[in-house]
Amino acid sequence: MDFKREIKILLWIAAVFVSVFFMPLESLRFREAIIAMFDLAKWYAREHVILCLLPAFFIAGVIAVFVSQGAVMKYFGAKAKKWLAYSVASVSGTILAVCSCTILPLFSSIHKRGAGLGPAIAFLYSGPAINILAIILTARILGFEMGIARITGAVIFAIVIGSVMSLIYRKEEKAKRDEQLNFPDTPEKRPAWQTAFHFFTLVLILVFANWGKPSENVSSGAWYWIWANKWYITSFFAILLGFSLVYILRIKWQHVLIAALATAISAFISSSPMIPVLVAIAGLSIINLIDKRDPENKEWTLSSWDFLKQILPLLAIGVLIAGFLLGSTHGETSMAGLIPEKWIANLVGDNSVFANFFASIVGAFMYFATLTEVPILQGLMASGMSKGPALALLLAGPSLSLPNLLVIRGVIGTKKTLVYLVLVVIMATISGLIYGGLF
Repeated sequence: MDFKREIKILLWIAAVFVSVFFMPLESLRFREAIIAMFDLAKWYAREHVILCLLPAFFIAGVIAVFVSQGAVMKYFGAKAKKWLAYSVASVSGTILAVCSCTILPLFSSIHKRGAGLGPAIAFLYSGPAINILAIILTARILGFEMGIARITGAVIFAIVIGSVMSLIYRKEEKAKRDEQLNFPDTPEKRPAWQTAFHFFTLVLILVFANWGKPSENVSSGAWYWIWANKWYITSFFAILLGFSLVYILRIKWQHVLIAALATAISAFISSSPMIPVLVAIAGLSIINLIDKRDPENKEWTLSSWDFLKQILPLLAIGVLIAGFLLGSTHGETSMAGLIPEKWIANLVGDNSVFANFFASIVGAFMYFATLTEVPILQGLMASGMSKGPALALLLAGPSLSLPNLLVIRGVIGTKKTLVYLVLVVIMATISGLIYGGLF
């Protein structure tokens, strides 16, 4: 008998029993937190899993299968020039326009393909931090100077945090670098433009399918036009994806046509865009799995499935915990968690070190869906939140959350995840202090 293992089991049983035994069901705050937990989980499942995460897993699969290890290392590995690696990584968010959960499969993929820790971390931070839609919304609602401060701080954060992480773990990075220097330059299976075409077609489908609705008082302009026509635009790129499947991946055109017809029929008979998206994903998975021409096509779907198994359960656990502790705020819904929103607003009413540090900590653990951080901050600032802590929360929040940290820990380990968390919090605190002092 493994005595230590049995003790652990006993302790877990005891912890669960004590938690249930003393569960404060009579407390209104506790009951509201339970409802908020499941409300956030329900909203997350409806708004993010099908439209955001599932396409992101397929994009990550493209990186893992079709993008050669040599190509990843060309831009992010040992052979890459530092200025190039960090420049590409730190501005990636303006191209990808993804949220904090969507960046995780992509980060995991490039890390596994041999990207250096520094550029990979810069990519991880910058992806959601400089989402171009979020920057525009920040400038419009919270002020032009806040928008400029956010994008400037995000780029600097990405470079500095990545560089510091690389410096702290320089021995591990040197070993990886020495190994990569001996890595042979293998020829690409297909021209780089074909892989790029396939990759960015999927990215553009992800971007336009999740294009955010403008504020209620906006009924014209480019943003509104794209939102009003986003499914037509998405359909156009879906057609390009079909072209890519046939002419680049060499999948039988009959199979692609059947999957496309099934998707089109589901779009006509369904009132929800999620149904055709699910049908399209199922169709893509099936035609990849049954393809006999190129084993990489089957591997693409299997790799995407591996990312889903690794990431989705941890995200689910994190969303439940975040909803329970910090509440559920999305759209017109606002439910308090165990920690009331008013407590947070009262603690960040000035530009002190504590206020900025507290805002950074809250931002680092609270889950923000894409673009929701702006109206949330608008409400907090209306309740008395100072500008410095507001920027600190903006710089720490969209790139980090409790669900993210659980997944990042599974990719790079506990120690590196804690170092990353500490660096983000420290830099967000300093940035908030500087910005609050200036404005």
